[in-house]
Amino acid sequence: MYAVLDSLGLLGIEPYKIRVEVDSHRGLSGFDIVGLPDATVKESRDRVKSAMHNLGYPFPYSKITANLAPADTKKIGSVYDLPILLALIASAGYEDMDFSGTAVIGEIGLSGEIRGVTGVLPMVLDAHSLGMERVIVPKANAAEAAAAQGTEVLCADHARDVIEYFTGRAKLKGVSAVPAPSAKSVGFLDLADVKGQSEAKRAMEIAAAGGHNLLFIGPPGTGKSMLAKRLPSILPDMTREEAVETTKIYSVAGFLENGGALISARPFRSPHHTVSPAALTGGGPTPKPGDISLAHNGVLFLDEMPEFDKNVLEVLRQPLEDGIVHISRVRQRLSYPARVMLVAAMNPCPCGFYGHPTKKCSCTPEGIRRYLGRVSGPMLDRIDIQVEVPPVNYEQLSSSQTEESSAVIRARVARARQLQTSRYKGKGIPGNAAIPTALLGEICVMEEKASALLKLSFDRLSLSARAYDRILKVARTIADLEGSGELKSAHITEAIQYRSLDRKYWAGG
Repeated sequence: MYAVLDSLGLLGIEPYKIRVEVDSHRGLSGFDIVGLPDATVKESRDRVKSAMHNLGYPFPYSKITANLAPADTKKIGSVYDLPILLALIASAGYEDMDFSGTAVIGEIGLSGEIRGVTGVLPMVLDAHSLGMERVIVPKANAAEAAAAQGTEVLCADHARDVIEYFTGRAKLKGVSAVPAPSAKSVGFLDLADVKGQSEAKRAMEIAAAGGHNLLFIGPPGTGKSMLAKRLPSILPDMTREEAVETTKIYSVAGFLENGGALISARPFRSPHHTVSPAALTGGGPTPKPGDISLAHNGVLFLDEMPEFDKNVLEVLRQPLEDGIVHISRVRQRLSYPARVMLVAAMNPCPCGFYGHPTKKCSCTPEGIRRYLGRVSGPMLDRIDIQVEVPPVNYEQLSSSQTEESSAVIRARVARARQLQTSRYKGKGIPGNAAIPTALLGEICVMEEKASALLKLSFDRLSLSARAYDRILKVARTIADLEGSGELKSAHITEAIQYRSLDRKYWAGG
């Protein structure tokens, strides 16, 4: 006999429909799973056999073939256990079940228990567009599945309940949304904890307001990492669309917490400098999102940037420009979102004291050159704001003066972001950092003095076309923070100032 039902698979974070076909007929006893299954899918045979026995269904001693179509796409994971079990029970003639319009996903335990799987949210979100009226998911994934709209989602924690549902003897419970925790309650560190460093804080405010990449350069102990770790505290709340996008990535990676509810706090990822290119950008034998995708809509922090392998830094160049990571394999091509704020911190030399006002640098000129050379010019060109973080003196550290809190700065950032949201409505532009080159002239209108100043700076500093674009984008953000529609010379001057450190350090100045 033959039985078929629908399930869902993922290519990156994009779902596709899978037909689970099971044929049982006379012949030499055997159980084969075909359709490019990986090792986990092949092991479904043993899980399904034991589950059938413990559910009270004798395993049929016949020739059994389970096909996962389309057959030319590799199937990964334990998500197909439950649909294979149901189709096998139906094909063996034990139960008469109607699977029409329903997709089923879930891992099976040996007792018939249904266990959670990864990637449920992206599967359920697009199930309706793939022709599914409803989706049955593990109860453990109910919270993330509740974020889907337009598709009926049912959940179960045991295969017996699903069988009863398909035979019409019982009903399954629909999923109910679990409130996501407020981003304000996540417990961010506060910028008020950082003494001094007003210029660095100003640069952080501009970066947060426009979504710009940021580089801190300074000696050890000046607070570079301390500042960077507080950047999420001044970022605005994610929109629902951003929360869903981020949660989809974490669902695929298997990193969802809070019972699987939508992620509301912007991600902050800080990989160690020994990270591999695949771990940072994604990939591996079984492709998964890397740190840059896990930081989507949030912050990717590279501490001690020159200590990262140069190849690791170079693979970031295209994702930073395009906001997406493409992973190519022989049989498939995957894409993961990667729209992040890159924040990097580094010393000016191996010992850290090159240019220090009181401590002597022990590095040779050649050693400094090699150290700084680990960060390439094209990579620097993609960092909109470069700011020096000088040592903090005793008076600043011991001062009883209250520093400006993250909440106050965050309010200014939110106002600037709101201006951008209104300006780019319907254009698909998330913020000033992503303004397309074709729209710069229309969006970054300069007064005459500002235009003359930028022309003079472009000629004298030998700026690249990318640097020119990024100066305009940063100036647009500075103007938004002031509520100004036109870019003034003061905005251009400050934006140019944030492009000067590459000439001080990398040009040997």
